[in-house]
Amino acid sequence: MQSLQTQMQDWPLPEVRGKYLRDVALADLCWFRVGGTADVVFMPADADDLSVFLAELSHDVPLHILGAGSNTLVRDGGVRGVVLRLGAAFGQVKPISDTQISAGAATLDVKLARAAADLSLSGLEFYRGIPGAIGGAIAMNAGAYGGETSDVLVEVEALDRAGKTHVFSAADLQLSYRHNGYSEFLVYTGARFEATPGDQPTIMAAMDEISAKREATQPIKSRTGGSTFKNPGGANPQGPKAWKLIDAAGARGLQVGDAQMSELHCNFMINHGQASAADLETLGEQVRALVAQTSGEDLHWEIKRIGEAV
Repeated sequence: MQSLQTQMQDWPLPEVRGKYLRDVALADLCWFRVGGTADVVFMPADADDLSVFLAELSHDVPLHILGAGSNTLVRDGGVRGVVLRLGAAFGQVKPISDTQISAGAATLDVKLARAAADLSLSGLEFYRGIPGAIGGAIAMNAGAYGGETSDVLVEVEALDRAGKTHVFSAADLQLSYRHNGYSEFLVYTGARFEATPGDQPTIMAAMDEISAKREATQPIKSRTGGSTFKNPGGANPQGPKAWKLIDAAGARGLQVGDAQMSELHCNFMINHGQASAADLETLGEQVRALVAQTSGEDLHWEIKRIGEAV
């Protein structure tokens, strides 16, 4: 049987205005700085270009979406097929009414928070504490510091696998704690958010407080991927927290090679420089086993793991 890489040579890629890059080291695109190569990375010129690509790409070719790479662990064997990565054309933010603001899917969460603050719009401050992009925030209903995407999302624009454009309301996506209930393949291209007119100094102060708290409690200067596991209690503030369960299991600081559960925040994994993706995933599974043994709770990965093991 032909390898997929050989098959890729036999399957012509659609003619596009964007860029195709071959044999891309995905470690360079992800915050953990680990992982193998992608056969092809496609960076579309704009939404129309992306639509043509999706419509004409053979459905036999595996297709993956990579956002900011902040909560993604790419396995050491890399990713077969095409990895889709949205660029600057999908990173625009603009006001559309006195209370609503739109953002492209490649817009960094912090950029949206700052743009809203510049417009004296409140309600999006929590995005200051999320290290990712809007597309990923929609895909997993990202949240932090008392807010989550479902609280402010009005509607999204997306393309399906055939390149057709759809507009969904937030309710259509059935968002819940760190979960998007829409199961079919979609590429989010942009979204509209509802905010509240507010006092700009107060909004800025709230964002500064989030930034200071994050810096004091999370290993943000390390090679990490944000929260490793979802809280078993979901959004319930009284429910069990992943970090407390990990701490109680004695897994704070647990290490596999150069991969370690952070001493500062034990729901964060760190690559101290020479860890492999296998080291990080093994560490995570060891933590899950310890937590299950000590508390009976089943931790679920919040970090997205893609690709093949070596």
